[in-house]
Amino acid sequence: MLSKSNSKLKVTIFRCLFVILLITNSYGQNTTYNQFWNEFQFNQTINKKWATEIDVAATYSSTASSPNLFENTIQRSIRGWGHYYYSPRWKFSAFGAYYNNRDVPEIGQFESPEWRFALQGIYYFHKTGYTLSTRMRTEFRHMKNGDNEYENVIRYRQQVKYMRPINSKFLRAGVVYAIASDEIYFKSGAKVTGESFFDRNRLNIGAGYLFSDDFQVELTYCNEYLPRSKGNQTTNAASLSISFNNLFRNLQKKIQHQRHPEVNDNE
Repeated sequence: MLSKSNSKLKVTIFRCLFVILLITNSYGQNTTYNQFWNEFQFNQTINKKWATEIDVAATYSSTASSPNLFENTIQRSIRGWGHYYYSPRWKFSAFGAYYNNRDVPEIGQFESPEWRFALQGIYYFHKTGYTLSTRMRTEFRHMKNGDNEYENVIRYRQQVKYMRPINSKFLRAGVVYAIASDEIYFKSGAKVTGESFFDRNRLNIGAGYLFSDDFQVELTYCNEYLPRSKGNQTTNAASLSISFNNLFRNLQKKIQHQRHPEVNDNE
């Protein structure tokens, strides 16, 4: 009975992968860009169940005539998050964001400022030695198109992520960890994003390091495939993410300790 169940699961996975492969290769000419993505995350704990987060990010890109990763700044963004930790396995989040998509004719991008709102859920499979998670996100995007009009786009994203500590069984200060994830995107049709239902596939592979419980750095390689009617696009990106937990609260404690060391010593 178990072997039959496993066989059916393998067939289902194979069929899904085949459909994705068929969709992503059903278009014509391919254009490749090299990019650099960086993001700074500032997380603040409110209590055991709630937390807030602010992300500041920028994207740089090469062009057809230059392989330089930093040839153009093509996007800057800021996001404000609210997180609710429902249980050890479930985390629910929502964010509001502004994306400044700049006018970069060299890569076929026109100025398209965007307001974005999202609801997200993450389910964690906690195992000894590694963590597997699946992320579900629905985004509402209000974007300017090439006709100087605003359009609404609904996008759904599904991600599977694997994280494994390298020099320890658990994530803690001084630990290096490996990351691997794959995410597929589906969207509604619009002038600004195209009419295709399948939006893109994003594969990430990399590593991170926990300097402390409140400071970590991740460096990954990302391969992003965008099928488009006017020609497919492949992006090879180096991604740097720096996260601070309770930064302002920790700075405040440090300042208080410097001003009143005797109080803290007595404690």
